[in-house]
Amino acid sequence: MENPKPKIDQVKAISGKAEARFSSGIAETEGVAVARPAKARNVGGTRYTAAEIHEIFRRFSVQRPEPKGELEHVNPFTLLVAVVLSAQATDAGVNKAARALFKVADTPEKMLALGEANVGDYIRTIGLWRNKAKNVIALSEALIDRYDSVVPDDRDELVKLPGVGRKTANVVLSMAFGQSTMAVDTHIFRIGNRLGLAPGKTPEEVEARLMKVVPSEYLYHAHHWLILHGRYVCKARKPDCPACVIADICKAAEKTSEIPAPLVPLPPQVIDLG
Repeated sequence: MENPKPKIDQVKAISGKAEARFSSGIAETEGVAVARPAKARNVGGTRYTAAEIHEIFRRFSVQRPEPKGELEHVNPFTLLVAVVLSAQATDAGVNKAARALFKVADTPEKMLALGEANVGDYIRTIGLWRNKAKNVIALSEALIDRYDSVVPDDRDELVKLPGVGRKTANVVLSMAFGQSTMAVDTHIFRIGNRLGLAPGKTPEEVEARLMKVVPSEYLYHAHHWLILHGRYVCKARKPDCPACVIADICKAAEKTSEIPAPLVPLPPQVIDLG
């Protein structure tokens, strides 16, 4: 991004010397004009400069160096099924139910052979289990018929599968294929709008803005950091600003502190993606 053309506001002579004056891009000192960097500008619909965003995610990376998802899986197929099952359910609950299921059905063929009723028996403790059992069988059949039983590593293809939305597809692309995605859940949607980091009326708008403004070196873990920050610090009902490591940078209207919490690594925390 090029700096705007600098301008000189005014020069005042005091005791034979020019008073230092600053304008949008020039400093005048001792009668000599010296170029000065223009004020950083916000891009991508965010309220933050690129430097501020970089610092936000640098701090998150120090606080939680290696965030990990909680869902247990043995291959991309079982991960896909686990994420489908996790909608409106806790990851711990999904793991408890799916652990036994995956021991007998870890491929689309085995899942299809198991049948909808038997799958339902395994996942009966999970919310909306009837509809989820139906979707698991349908997506298993679709994988066999359309993709040679291989989970596609493409979002457009993943969302064609029964029970798979954009968020589910993004989680699978990240966890199974190592792609940098932004799986926008309620926490990320809230933070994007509350902080003005990536405001949007829909999850897709928030996702697009975050993908644009988050520095590439932090993008892979960014959605994990934002989920954890939203769950444990920037909570829905009342933000815990004294515990926030970015309190001095945050531009949320309701923040209650300008002093950031100590930046120290936290014990490993898993991320519930349900």
